[in-house]
Amino acid sequence: MVSSSDEFEAGHGRRRPDGAVSRVVGGLNQFVGLAVAQFYIVVVAVTVWEVFARYVLGSPTRWAFEVVIIFCSCAWMLSAGYVTLFGRHISITVLQDLAPPRTRDLLSKLAMIVGIFALTLFIDDNMMRALGAITSGERSGASFNSPLPMVLKCALTIGSMLYLSQLLLNLHRATLAPLGRLIIAIVAAAVALRFAANALEHFGLLEPLVAPFQSFVTSATSPLNPQQYVDARSYDLGIVTLLMVGALLVLMMSGIPLGIVTLVVSIVSALFFFGPNGIYIVSSNAFGLGEQYAMIAVPLFVLMATILERAGIARDLFDGMAVFAGNLRGGVALQTTVVAVVLAAMSGVMGGEIVMLGLVALPQMLRLGYDSRLAAGIICAAGSLATLIPPSIVMIIYGLSANVGIGDLFLASFVPGLMLAVMYAAFVLIRCALNPSLAPTVSELAAKSGRRIELSRSQKAAVALCILLVIGVMGSIYGGIATVTEAAGVGVLGALLIAAVRFQMNWRMLQSALVGTMSNVGSIFWLVIGAVSFVGIYNLIGGTRYMQAMFDALDMNPILLVLMMMLVLAILGTFMEWISITFLTIPVFVPVIRDLAPELGLSPADAALWFGVLYAMNVQVSFLSPPFGPACFWLKSVAPREVSLQQIFAGVLPFIGLQLIAIAVVVLFPQIPLFLTWF
Repeated sequence: MVSSSDEFEAGHGRRRPDGAVSRVVGGLNQFVGLAVAQFYIVVVAVTVWEVFARYVLGSPTRWAFEVVIIFCSCAWMLSAGYVTLFGRHISITVLQDLAPPRTRDLLSKLAMIVGIFALTLFIDDNMMRALGAITSGERSGASFNSPLPMVLKCALTIGSMLYLSQLLLNLHRATLAPLGRLIIAIVAAAVALRFAANALEHFGLLEPLVAPFQSFVTSATSPLNPQQYVDARSYDLGIVTLLMVGALLVLMMSGIPLGIVTLVVSIVSALFFFGPNGIYIVSSNAFGLGEQYAMIAVPLFVLMATILERAGIARDLFDGMAVFAGNLRGGVALQTTVVAVVLAAMSGVMGGEIVMLGLVALPQMLRLGYDSRLAAGIICAAGSLATLIPPSIVMIIYGLSANVGIGDLFLASFVPGLMLAVMYAAFVLIRCALNPSLAPTVSELAAKSGRRIELSRSQKAAVALCILLVIGVMGSIYGGIATVTEAAGVGVLGALLIAAVRFQMNWRMLQSALVGTMSNVGSIFWLVIGAVSFVGIYNLIGGTRYMQAMFDALDMNPILLVLMMMLVLAILGTFMEWISITFLTIPVFVPVIRDLAPELGLSPADAALWFGVLYAMNVQVSFLSPPFGPACFWLKSVAPREVSLQQIFAGVLPFIGLQLIAIAVVVLFPQIPLFLTWF
């Protein structure tokens, strides 16, 4: 199961009471996390001002771009300790869930040890880049010429240190044996001394003490350089690929957070192929991620969705749709689909949407007498439309990894998303018409519950403003008026206004939304760091060229080759997080798709867009597919006790069939996703 498990951070079983060091480290990480969560308000304010200055005053700023990147990237990086403290890192806990308590405890400790190893090497290299940037006063060189590179390198180093400190503390708390606790304390002290010595050496301080210590560390760790024993470059790339992928799979299944898995495999691969200096490649890839302006749209859309969810907008939308459902049999399921489309268009975030629908729609459908499997299936399927309906986070990440225009991806995914929504609704209505016992009507619900659904004036205004928000955000992107990031910033402002109209705009709601966004995005960021680092190393050793040559050598019909890629993605999607799959496969697959474009009757740009839509649809299938479909587990987390996981799995199976039919239609008719991009 994919989870944001606290097992990695908190350990299992008994642990000793927290001491002074535990309270200090935990308190520091909590304080830093809550503090950097406020940075997103600054990001929104600056983004909205830039939109106003550019499009109203006709005088764009020189500083907004770099200020937004600094604050947003610092929020990502410095939240690592908080994310670790509260167990928000994404893990696959299949083996841990099935293992007996003792084995589960050992796997948890193994996960922490691997994380400590990877982060120590990562920080040891990255902090030298940060110290060098401080000494040179490194600046961006752009018109505003801010200290952007220096700030990002320092933030990445400090965030990694907070992450490492919390891991060491958690391992110490989870260890009961006095000798084990002593060893962990010695390791922590040695790591701290190493980092302090690096700083002192850089600034030329206490040289008589620092030089012998650094020399000792160098001589003590030199036998650990694998290049002394193995010539990795002499091995066939096919064998290297199998070893790297195999290591990924073994570590992932053991419950180690996915970001740490990809990071440690990247570091070990860099050591084998490039020696100790190869770690610089890993840290430079991680630093480069912080400079991606398009990535800022991700936390802004997450924040917009979180504000709308905390303000109760989902319930208003559901009640508003119920007014129009009338006596249509299956009407509640139909309105669930419509609300899911609107929520997807407001946020692009799938997990929160399924949870909201599970809290709002599932109880009403069960009270009305809906079949539990049908109710669970439509909620999971409709909630997963956020992978396709713009502004899809999946599409944003795909665009970054494939170097494809995000606005064009939004246009291409819109029609397939609506097509799936229509297929879901038609399927439910046909099933209910054939078997009326599956779904009574809304009027029957009112008669049974004695409650007539009515919206207050503020709720009606909130629903109307939600529709206007969707039109404004997506219209500004499609019309080329604003960038995706600018539209996301204005969308957050719109969400705040809607919350105010509904009388839900208060300090507690705002802080809850900010902290939730910081936590969710912080876990995503480290996953992306690891995936980007892994792909960077694999590219440097020639892995991408090898995979492309392998696909070219297959000499298959291009459609069959695309279907084979879809099969690979589907298999990976059963046990891997979609972000990791994106950064691991898309840099390999998309160049092949572009080369196949003439045989497919498409231009290279159109082929990349078409494949992006297919990829997002494939991700949607993986979200629902048993046994690890995260959508099913998200719904189960909020479903009544009488709704079992087996019922949810049974309920999603017909909708998976509809998704596969939709994928086949898009494969055979690329014009469906592409025709809007031709205007």
